[in-house]
Amino acid sequence: MEKREAADSIGSVNTYLHNLQLNPNSDKTKSTHKSHAPTLQSFDFSFLVKRECPPSLVSLCIGVVGRHLEDIIDDLAEIASTFPSDIKMALVAIARRRKLLNDDIIVALADSSWEIFDISGSDVSDFGLCHVVKLCKNLRAVDISRCSRLTSTGVSELLQNCHSLEILRWGGCPRSDYTARRCSSLLKPNLNDLGGESWEELDVTEFTHGAQSLRWLVWPKIDKDSLESLSVDCPRITINPKSSPLGFRGSEVPREAILQVVLDDPIVKDIDPKTWAVTGFISKTTLASVSSPNELSIAEKFRLAFVERDTRLAPKRAKNARQHRRRSEREWVMTDTRAKALALASKASKSLHPKNS
Repeated sequence: MEKREAADSIGSVNTYLHNLQLNPNSDKTKSTHKSHAPTLQSFDFSFLVKRECPPSLVSLCIGVVGRHLEDIIDDLAEIASTFPSDIKMALVAIARRRKLLNDDIIVALADSSWEIFDISGSDVSDFGLCHVVKLCKNLRAVDISRCSRLTSTGVSELLQNCHSLEILRWGGCPRSDYTARRCSSLLKPNLNDLGGESWEELDVTEFTHGAQSLRWLVWPKIDKDSLESLSVDCPRITINPKSSPLGFRGSEVPREAILQVVLDDPIVKDIDPKTWAVTGFISKTTLASVSSPNELSIAEKFRLAFVERDTRLAPKRAKNARQHRRRSEREWVMTDTRAKALALASKASKSLHPKNS
């Protein structure tokens, strides 16, 4: 009996020891381990994200040249003579964004391998455009919108020389819209020989003008009459197409033919936009006046500076006036015979009647 009671007591002690929690934080530890178990949500996928590549050395160099483009315009033709065509095109895009693009720059940078030509909003005239279209025969997309210095002469040269032209962007401002309306007839096909018996016997070479390869026309503010006329006479040309996943009339709309797209954006995509950021004295003056409203205005500063300078130079001006008067009197005495005689007589009388000491 005693042995059985001892065995029961030992068993109960073992049960109590087994149920005893010597580590009070064991539950927290278990829960903590469970919470820190690797899950799909807590897994770090950052290494799979493609990071943006830093700009290339060529892009950095183009950015430096673009920021100081106005300093090398006079020698640009000589400097850029050995540049590749893509670098020349990038410099043209930067000059256009900096409002520096004109005939001198476009003539200095023109390259025969260009297929895209964007001079929108620039000061390029017919001279610069004619030079480019005679040199660049493979132009496929051209943007001459908002070019107020272009006339029908330059646009006519563009349509006659660029036989691969598929996309044309023009209009956008009153002057450019006027030029576009005058040149819209150049898009319509005409015939050199009207005496033929049947149009089926005509050769392609007998068509004049018409911009035969043109398929897309971007004209933001096209008037109703021009739209109807071009739609009837030039059904092959799509005016102001809109991008769609299914295409437009069964054909995919090129990126260059979309109104909201800037034609030369891909050319400068790797260049820092600060390159063509325009900062001038106007913005600095405005910021200064806003930051310190009690400061004198520019006009008042100029007025006070002028008054101070005038006061400082007044004695010198009076001295110069006296010297000028004396010099004039001497010259008059030396040139006028009567005055010279009077001066000599005065000297003679002084010598004959010296003053008593």
